[in-house]
Amino acid sequence: MEKAKVYFIRDITSENIIKVYEALGKKLTGKVAVKMHSGEQGNQNYLRPEFVKDVISYVHGTVVECNTAYEGARNSTQKHQALIKEHGWDKYFPFDLLDAEGPDLELDISNGKVLKKNYVGKNIVNYDALFVLSHFKGHAMGGYGGALKQLSIGCASTEGKTLIHTAGVTADQTKLFANLPEQDKFLEAMADAASSVVNYFKGNAVYINVMKNISIDCDCDAHASAPCMQDIGILASLDPVAIDQACLDLVYNSNDAGKDKLIQRIESLHGVHTIEAASELGIGTREYELITLD
Repeated sequence: MEKAKVYFIRDITSENIIKVYEALGKKLTGKVAVKMHSGEQGNQNYLRPEFVKDVISYVHGTVVECNTAYEGARNSTQKHQALIKEHGWDKYFPFDLLDAEGPDLELDISNGKVLKKNYVGKNIVNYDALFVLSHFKGHAMGGYGGALKQLSIGCASTEGKTLIHTAGVTADQTKLFANLPEQDKFLEAMADAASSVVNYFKGNAVYINVMKNISIDCDCDAHASAPCMQDIGILASLDPVAIDQACLDLVYNSNDAGKDKLIQRIESLHGVHTIEAASELGIGTREYELITLD
């Protein structure tokens, strides 16, 4: 597989999100789902609607999200929809909670390392293209969160999230924490689930990672740690593996003393293994060319 192109711009602005999208040379057509994290109630680090409204308008997108599988303000349709309004997600553009009502859409994973099926919000069938707009940061279970996390846990319904977190043991969320697997199996399940969504959209997808407010914790954490590093920039690619690998490399190569906290979080949970597994599944490559834009 030849090297993937990853475009990078240091200045984090709304206009530059559009600039890196345009650099990809791929115009998303039809009805565009913009997968974002709506931010747990109390979280201070997630990307705000005001920051992304210009690019969402530019691609004529609908922001999409799914319910969670753990306690909080997003683990039921009623609570999640209330938080969506509280956070202002429906103020500037359409918002679709993909699994607001069942049944889920079941995606097959014929070559999965751990999973043979994935459950995603059924409304995903209403979209022709996928724009994964991720906030890159740490994660308490996956080590880091980027494009691959958005594709896997992010697009999965409550049952799908449970199946991923238990490495295929159960889709019953009441049994989630009683069935947590060996770490690498969980990471491989994430890669499996991500591959099912990539394959569903058949290449009609783009990926942008925003490296700002870089905490060791995810946006799903109501009490997330404050950012431990200075903002790094915006990356864009047609390859979800390459863009996450590039973000990790930018962290490791940074001169920011705060990187040690994030690296410790990533390495303690073997976070790179999601990238390794996704590459082995053939949905992208870890080899990339970083193209810096002015």
